Amino acid sequence: MPKANPEPQTLFTAAPLPVATLNDAERLACLRLIRSENVGPVTFRELINHYGGAQQALEALPELAARGGNKRRIRITSKADGERELHRAAKAGAKPIFTIEPGYPPALASIEAPPPMLYVRGMSDLLTRPAVAIVGSRQASAAGHKLTRQFASGLGHTGYVVVSGLARGIDAIAHETALQTGTIAVVAGGVDIVYPPDNAALTEAIAERGAIVSDMPPGFQPRAKDFPRRNRIISGIALGVIVVEAAKRSGTLVTARLAGEQGREVFAVPGHPLDPRAEGTNALLKRGATLVTEPDDIIEALAPLSGLSPDAAFAEQHPAQAWQAPPPLPPPLLKDDDRSLVLEALGPAPVDVDALMRATGLDTRALNVILMELDLAGRIVRHGAGLVSRTQD
Repeated sequence: MPKANPEPQTLFTAAPLPVATLNDAERLACLRLIRSENVGPVTFRELINHYGGAQQALEALPELAARGGNKRRIRITSKADGERELHRAAKAGAKPIFTIEPGYPPALASIEAPPPMLYVRGMSDLLTRPAVAIVGSRQASAAGHKLTRQFASGLGHTGYVVVSGLARGIDAIAHETALQTGTIAVVAGGVDIVYPPDNAALTEAIAERGAIVSDMPPGFQPRAKDFPRRNRIISGIALGVIVVEAAKRSGTLVTARLAGEQGREVFAVPGHPLDPRAEGTNALLKRGATLVTEPDDIIEALAPLSGLSPDAAFAEQHPAQAWQAPPPLPPPLLKDDDRSLVLEALGPAPVDVDALMRATGLDTRALNVILMELDLAGRIVRHGAGLVSRTQD
């Protein structure tokens, strides 16, 4: 099980991340870019970096997609559609926070391809505080409930925000316990959608005294395939993930796996070998997760990363500056057959970008622009970890 960076590094007391405020027009342009066809997190970042702003990138999308081989005009989210989405968010009491804005979770910003934007309903300042995720079984035991309360209470009073997924069982107990000290619920649907329905009262309590977070638009109804994406945000926001109880096959273990891939600390509470709710946690321990039985175990392990100990105070927040768009980069000099070289080097099996550079002889900027064009044309798939494959024509 991969662990966090062994070099002690405090995320919340080191030099501040570069952040900037966006005006309404820039915020709308960013949202339109995110919602446009074939613009995923990686391509969004590359477009902003290349063109110096979302509006310039929007104007370049049709030409880029055409150069990548798109035979029809790419769908670009209209200004009216973007304004309607922002209006629905405001009506629901939510606001968008983009990766370059103050208030975006710093730990989440550090993962590969973070969500370009989050909607936040409630106390958005909680997103900048060090956080620990607590996840577990929906059919939790009485012992699991008690342990969850102990961990959530101990971590909350130390200064950690408790993150979970607003599911039944362990998630709900973690949120309820941490309402007084700070809790974030990451949901798979829109921030205005109550799911599951029996958590309606808890949802409203978190909206008033904590924060509800989603990367999906208001009104979006969650589907089964949306929960792994939610789990990735849960583990990305947190410095560590505690698994209290988990069956052998469960979404909780997906969160633990994603945490390991993101370099987060994975903690597991051991359980009785005959209890099926402990099969997942015991398996995590066999694969290298850190065994924990009390909050101090986590506090001690995460102190070098968070700077928090039982008597620690929160780091001072740094003021934001107005957004200054970087100047757009001049286009790289591409030959007519450079795109063909990249397509010929790609196949159905994912390959890393460094291997593509060696195979094609292209420099980093030229290759990134071509991949951006091919992505917008729907001709490649980005798999994360810098891996790319070709779609079936």
